[in-house]
Amino acid sequence: MRLPIGILRCLPYLCCIAIGALSSAALAGEPVLPGGFRVLFNGENLAGWYGHNPHDTVKVEPAKRAEAIAGFQSDFLAHWRVENGELVNDGNGPYATTAAEFGDVDLYIDYKTVAKADSGIYLRGTPQVQIWDYTKEGGKWDRHADKGSGGLFNNSPNTPGQLPLVLADKAFGEWNRFRISQLGARTTVHLNDKLVVDGALMENYWDSTRKSPLPVKGPIHLQTHGGEIRWRNIFARDVPAEEANRRLRGDDTAQGFTSLFNGKDLTGWTGAIDHFEVRDGAIVCKQGKGGELYTNDEFDNFVVRVEFKLPPGGNNGLAIRYPGQGQPYLTAMCELQVLDDTAEMYAKLDPRQYHGSAYGMVPAHRGCLRPVGQWNYEEVTVVGPKIKVELNGSVILDADLSTVTEFKDNTPHPGKDRTTGHFGFAGHNDPVMFRNVAIKRLK
Repeated sequence: MRLPIGILRCLPYLCCIAIGALSSAALAGEPVLPGGFRVLFNGENLAGWYGHNPHDTVKVEPAKRAEAIAGFQSDFLAHWRVENGELVNDGNGPYATTAAEFGDVDLYIDYKTVAKADSGIYLRGTPQVQIWDYTKEGGKWDRHADKGSGGLFNNSPNTPGQLPLVLADKAFGEWNRFRISQLGARTTVHLNDKLVVDGALMENYWDSTRKSPLPVKGPIHLQTHGGEIRWRNIFARDVPAEEANRRLRGDDTAQGFTSLFNGKDLTGWTGAIDHFEVRDGAIVCKQGKGGELYTNDEFDNFVVRVEFKLPPGGNNGLAIRYPGQGQPYLTAMCELQVLDDTAEMYAKLDPRQYHGSAYGMVPAHRGCLRPVGQWNYEEVTVVGPKIKVELNGSVILDADLSTVTEFKDNTPHPGKDRTTGHFGFAGHNDPVMFRNVAIKRLK
C-alpha cells in the first residue's frame, strides 16, 4: 500500500513527537553496516517510522486514509519505544512502518521475541514474512508453526515459499537475523544463515484472487501481534535494475537454456533481416521499419528469456509459435505486446493492447515495467494452450488461450490454438532493443 500524501505531510510532525519522547535511549553498540546498505532504525528514536495498521486502513475509502493513519500515532507512541538501542513493541498497537517505500530491495533485520508471540515483516505493505513461536507449547502447530519462521505465511497453501524450507529459529532469548531479498514479487529469505524461502513469488494478499502482482513499491511494516518483540540492526539496500535483472535471470546454461542470439549478428534468425540490426550487443528494429524477425527453429512447449529496452513510445512484440507468415497477433499462437505503457499516445488503448498482453485476447497487469530507457527482464512460459509472462520478477499474465472467446474488435485469432512455431520479434517501426535471448524446450 502506498503512503497517502496526507500522512507524508504529517510525518515531520509525528517524527518530532517520536524524537522528543524517545531521544534519551542509547544505542547498544554500533551495528556493523553491510556495504551499500543504509540504516532504517538509528537506535536512538523513531525517526523515519510511524504507526499504521493496513488491515484497518484498507477498509477506509482512499480520501480518508491519511486521516485514519494520523489517528494511529498516539497509540503507536504508547506501545513502541527505544531501549538500549533496540526497537521494542509490547505486543499491541499499530505496526511500525517505514516512511520510505521500497521496490527491489535487500533487507537485513534482527529480532528477538518471546514464547507464544506471533509477528511478521510486511514487504511493500503486504503480509508477510512470518515470525512466531515454533514450539509445541506455542499452540500453533495446527497452522504449521512447527516448520518455523521465515515463510511467506499469507501465500496460498502448498505454494512455494508458503512454509519455510527448514526450521531455522533460535531459542527464545536469542537474537535471530533475517536476510531478505525481494526482486519484483520474487522473495528470498535467509534466517540465521539458512535458506528458508528460495525466490518464491509473494502473493498479493490485498487481492482476494491473488492474481494481481505486488505493488511496485511500498513500506516495510513490523507487525505487532500479542507478544513482546525487539528489533535492531535494520538495514536496507535498493537493488539497481541491471543487478536485479541479472539476479532474476541466474545462470542460463546451468538451468538448461540455449542462447538464441550471439550478440554480434543475426545468425539463426530469418524473416525481415534487413529491417533489424545488431547494435551494442542487442537486436534492434530499425527506426521506421517493421516486420517479423524470427528463429530458424520451431518450438512447441518452451520457456524463453529476454531483456528489452524501450524508447519513449516504443512498440514491438514477441511472436509466439509464429508460422512464418502473416501478422503474428493473428497467425501465431499470440503476439505478446512489448510497449511503453506510459506514453500519452497510448493512454486510451484497449486493455488487451498494453505491455505483456496476449494482444487482442487477454490483458496483462500493468505497472511492472521499469522506467523508459532501462533494461527489463521478461520470462515467458508456453505449455500447450497456456502462457505465462513474468516481468521483472512479477507475473503479469497467466492465461489459457483455449478459453478465449472474446477478441478486440471482434476479430478472430485463427492462430491461437497453434501447438508449434517460431519465436520472434514483431517490429513496429520503433528502435526497441532486445538482448540475452535464451530458450529452453519443455516436454
